[in-house]
Amino acid sequence: MPRMTAARAAVEILRREGITNLFGLPGAAINPFYNAVRAQGELKHVLARHVEGASHMAEGYTRAKAGNIGVCVGTSGPAGTDMITGLYSASADSIPILCITGQAPVAKLHKEDFQAVDIESIAKPVTKWAVTVLEAAQVPGAFQKAFQLMRTGHPGPVLIDLPIDVQLTEIDFEPDLYAPLPIATPRATVAQAERVLELLAESEHPLIVAGGGIINADAADLLVEFAELTGVPVVPTLMGWGTIPDDHRLMAGMVGLQTSHRYGNETLLASDLVIGIGNRWANRHTGGLDTYRAGRKFVHIDIEPTQLGRVFAPDLGIASDAKAALEVLIHVVKQQLADSGPLRDRSEWTAACRERKRTLQRRTDFDNVPVKPQRVYQEMNHAFGPETRYVSTIGLSQIQAAQMLHVYRPRHWINAGQAGPLGWTGPAALGVAVADPEATVVALSGDYDFQFLIEELAVGAQFNIPYIHVVVNNAYLGLIRQAQRNFDMDYCVQLAFDNINTPELNGYGVDHVKVAEGLGCKALRVFEPDGILPALEQAKKLMVEYQVPIMVEVILERITNVSMGTELDNVVEFDELDDVRHPAPTVSGPRD
Repeated sequence: MPRMTAARAAVEILRREGITNLFGLPGAAINPFYNAVRAQGELKHVLARHVEGASHMAEGYTRAKAGNIGVCVGTSGPAGTDMITGLYSASADSIPILCITGQAPVAKLHKEDFQAVDIESIAKPVTKWAVTVLEAAQVPGAFQKAFQLMRTGHPGPVLIDLPIDVQLTEIDFEPDLYAPLPIATPRATVAQAERVLELLAESEHPLIVAGGGIINADAADLLVEFAELTGVPVVPTLMGWGTIPDDHRLMAGMVGLQTSHRYGNETLLASDLVIGIGNRWANRHTGGLDTYRAGRKFVHIDIEPTQLGRVFAPDLGIASDAKAALEVLIHVVKQQLADSGPLRDRSEWTAACRERKRTLQRRTDFDNVPVKPQRVYQEMNHAFGPETRYVSTIGLSQIQAAQMLHVYRPRHWINAGQAGPLGWTGPAALGVAVADPEATVVALSGDYDFQFLIEELAVGAQFNIPYIHVVVNNAYLGLIRQAQRNFDMDYCVQLAFDNINTPELNGYGVDHVKVAEGLGCKALRVFEPDGILPALEQAKKLMVEYQVPIMVEVILERITNVSMGTELDNVVEFDELDDVRHPAPTVSGPRD
């Protein structure tokens, strides 16, 4: 039996579990692991500037491609605590990432050694499993269990903490004999699928709510096939956006209090049966449950049994992986078509959904100076095609983008949905670009999100990871300012100041162009609406030429209130809805 350090065994296991890329920062307590990575020679490593940034890069890497698991690495103490936000974000959205941290020697863990912190206890609430491995011989089993847990049930993150002496200890390990543990996948039964079809036959106005679980299961094609076979319109959640193309005849719009469409909300309110697949009934999607549930029945299909009934009790709950459920649903539908002929005609209902989609739009073609943000998304729709991968996290910029951009593919809207940490966008976009180097990756941030973890731009410059970062700058914490309207205040949310080094900014504060250029990137600034599209086209050329991140900053009007509300039937529209001359570019499809 070959002998090697436990750190080398860990590296060998990573390769056999399909890992090719690491994101992290070395340090004294994790150097044995890095030495093993160097000696093994197959893993690529991206050196982050902040360990939280590394964790978000790992998230972006995972989210970009089915089967990916991002791995972030850091030393002891603050490296682990810096990763907690990434672990929380991954856990909240059911995203598997593996965090590996160094640790003080086992004998020093209780002696307040330098940078020795109980990261296992700290990380447990935001991981599927967190462990400090105290015996070197247990390292292979710990990694084997970690990968099984990350892939089983609701996917999610794991943290493995390795004391330095554990990493250095030699163990008996034969890499060629290593095999990943099997993954248990719950599957819907034929009887359950038949009951879904019975409920569907009884309904006049059914909808499918398509959640992120469909994307995690790599089942978007099956969703579209099921919708087309049954003629049932689809409402994607924010995490499920892209499961059905925005221009598909059965795409009925997103529903919710913020990231929603007027026609999507109206269609949900007109429905009488909702079949949720791989979704969580998140409160920003449902709003008040009395309004959301009134007059309709619900089917809920989720891979995690304890998710069923967590928010409300469905009429039918099915514990199943989304792909497995769609496979059996399609099988049963095809069997019924073969045995009994055509299903119930849904043409009148789908036509009504399409008419709402045609008419219930929001305006985007503003010519105002300073720029209204809606115009930015209009020009982004012109500049970027259906293969573009968008990355965003939180704020008015993200909310309005979800109302107005187009997404046509799964994993082409990559978003920190539930946690929404500021600063997530840039490093996540880098992770996406590493996972799919041929893609056009477009990040979208408000100015405050951009300023968090802005140093990670240097990572893209150093490692030639190109992407475009659109920054909509109103020098405000815009979402918080809008929420403060309920308190009749505008307090501690203004980022504007007179920058003595850049007077041409006219009080907008931070010179993002200089900062981006100082970090090795290219940057453009736009003050007028007619300059947005040329800047985006130039950014695409610069990205190809220089192979670094390209920032495009658009200076916005200081105050814009974005459409949102407290109930699905009470979303406040702040901008005019008359004379909407260019309804697409919204999710209705390309403009004529």
